[in-house]
Amino acid sequence: MLRRLSQDRLGWSVSFLLFVLVLYPLLAVIIQVLLPGVFFGHWGLGDLNLLLEIFRRPLWQKSLENSVVLASGTTVLATLLGSAFAMIRTTWQFPTAKLLDAAVWVLLIMPSFILAQGWVMFSASGGLAVHLLGWAWLTKAVFQPAGLIVVMTLSKFPLAYLSVRSAMEWKVEQLSEAARLNGASPFRVWRTIQAPLLLPAILAGAALVFMDTIGDFGLPASIAAIYRFPTLPYSIYSALYTSPIRFDMAGVLSFYLVVLIGLAMLLQFYALRRSRFDFLSARAVPAKPKSAGRFTWPLALLNLIFLFIVIGIPIGSNLILSFMKTQAGGIQPDNLTLEHYRSLFQGGSELLVGLERSLTIALIAAALGLLIGLMVAYVLSYSGFRFKRGIEVLSLVTLAVPGVVLGIGYIFVWNQRWLDQIGLLLYGKPAILVLAAIAGAIPVITRVLIGAMAKVPGNLLHAAQLNGDTWLGRMRRVLAPLIRGALLSAGLAAFGSSVFDLAVNSILFPPNFITFPISVNKAFEDMRFGYASAATILGGSLVVLIILLLEILLRRKEVKHDPT
Repeated sequence: MLRRLSQDRLGWSVSFLLFVLVLYPLLAVIIQVLLPGVFFGHWGLGDLNLLLEIFRRPLWQKSLENSVVLASGTTVLATLLGSAFAMIRTTWQFPTAKLLDAAVWVLLIMPSFILAQGWVMFSASGGLAVHLLGWAWLTKAVFQPAGLIVVMTLSKFPLAYLSVRSAMEWKVEQLSEAARLNGASPFRVWRTIQAPLLLPAILAGAALVFMDTIGDFGLPASIAAIYRFPTLPYSIYSALYTSPIRFDMAGVLSFYLVVLIGLAMLLQFYALRRSRFDFLSARAVPAKPKSAGRFTWPLALLNLIFLFIVIGIPIGSNLILSFMKTQAGGIQPDNLTLEHYRSLFQGGSELLVGLERSLTIALIAAALGLLIGLMVAYVLSYSGFRFKRGIEVLSLVTLAVPGVVLGIGYIFVWNQRWLDQIGLLLYGKPAILVLAAIAGAIPVITRVLIGAMAKVPGNLLHAAQLNGDTWLGRMRRVLAPLIRGALLSAGLAAFGSSVFDLAVNSILFPPNFITFPISVNKAFEDMRFGYASAATILGGSLVVLIILLLEILLRRKEVKHDPT
């Protein structure tokens, strides 16, 4: 009985935190459309015809069309690309295979606006491709819908890659052997057996790509200075930062963005339910890549070329431009300079102040997000809370909510007059950035910890509870030591992603409180490409260095206290 009460208290606490941090802001976006003044003290039913204005106002309609085209095209190409490379990586051995795995994680961690800025500096009319390679044709090829889909594909394919590669971790070889014994060709075996078994993973990867792309703020924000391509996230941002402020427009556009993401999630659930294959048995064995024979080195070369494109171009462009006086001058001794880096350290540098603020926010968000994520993962993994399924769905919704929608929801929730009377009027204060960063960190942390907890038997925790240990005691003395590596990885991943969150920072940053991503994007919009590149390299290198140092120190402490 006491165990049940303890589980219920923890379950309700987790539900409340997720409601405040994610569900309530998401509902606020929808409520704002129905009752447009309710969060500002004005009751009255809204004009629902405003929802149809998106099909009559050119900018709104174009934003919707661009978002759907960009997300749909990227979903198809990124799913095909990611699935193909996952199959190649899992099936055959080749020398550069581990570099592909590393590149996938770099692309997942790297914020989209930095990748997009790298592509802009490479492909623009005055970019590196024109001045160094003479590729004038590349500008028109990239700055059009099809070109932007390709650029987005090269940064989003890791979502499909990881989904399909995880599904190929185990195999039941007798299924393919039976088909081959009946005369099936290798291609037919793949088409009729292997591909259908991978369908759930492929669909899951496609849904992740669609949701991540349609809510992406980085690409339209980065190309705005070069090419006009409005999307729903960028138009939401524009509605809040143009005069007069259009909360009604932001609410309607956010509503459609939520609807599109909701449809993608429903289609994913439906497809997975209709195409579920439970084929693993006691005869399943770990999938091991086999020799590619005469294709070994061609595969290695193809992989290196691919990695140069997806990593070398966007990051390399930032690195090269950070040392150039002008793009037109090319890589010549008299055009090389350290001035962009020196300007970062000049007195009162806005960027260093912003970097310090972003690091502080990220550290707080990672610490608090780790605690909340641990609670969520514990409830989902070990508790008998009756509404556990609802928490699981809510945690998935959290993963899919775009930063711009979360940001506008926070404006509606934390900008109400009555909150000032109790000291919780957070809009316009740095604390709101911390809350939003925690909300963004929770889904990443939860997914990592759930996987680690799946390996820890629940009876270990139950035994500790029977001996009178508290929940915090069980976490500290039993569970935490067993999943210490996952806790470290989850916390560091949350820290890194929080530093570079452009969408939330663009929507919620208080007056005169510039953060690192805002400072970099502002320099880029002002066409200060060299300065923006130097800032990107410096900030990114510092964050990576902090993550590596923390991991080394904490891993060393882990080894030192290892009882074995």
